[in-house]
Amino acid sequence: MLNIIGGLKKRTKLDVPVVNVRPTSSKKREAIFSILESNALKNKVNIYFNKYFLDLFAGSGSMGLEAISRGAKFCYFYEITKEVIKTLENNCLKICKSNNFAIVEQDISKSFFKEINKPLSVIFIDPPYTLISFKNILNNLLKAKLIMKNTIIVIETEKKTKINFPPLMKIIDERYYGKTKITFLSLIG
Repeated sequence: MLNIIGGLKKRTKLDVPVVNVRPTSSKKREAIFSILESNALKNKVNIYFNKYFLDLFAGSGSMGLEAISRGAKFCYFYEITKEVIKTLENNCLKICKSNNFAIVEQDISKSFFKEINKPLSVIFIDPPYTLISFKNILNNLLKAKLIMKNTIIVIETEKKTKINFPPLMKIIDERYYGKTKITFLSLIG
């Protein structure tokens, strides 16, 4: 069982789908949101108020729902497994109203993100560890004009995974937690 760790819905329990999901632990989520909030303070931006988030390979939805609990206006959740989507929808309805989220059932590696019509504050990418190429996903997000100057991309991978990303992007932080690497990207400039 997972809990929301911050914001208005702190301590609300989330269900974990029984298939094909590796939820981000509370410790890692706390670290990720601390880094995001610290970066926002440093750059004098508000990452939550009136902002849109994207949770790719959403699973239980813990990352996007954590953002909504902390004040984000809306989160798009992309997930392809029907059994997982049922749990994800139930979790969303525990944390927010139906006008605060959209669940998109789609293969992310082939998505052009046409369902999203707002610039994104933060993008979470936490795929199965067997996914190697992030460049295609990131390029499609860039082509869709969803990544802005202050957008932060958070990618969770296995420690040894090398992330290929478009030349317009840079790593702004990278942390290791056991076998996991969390990489934070943003646009150059």
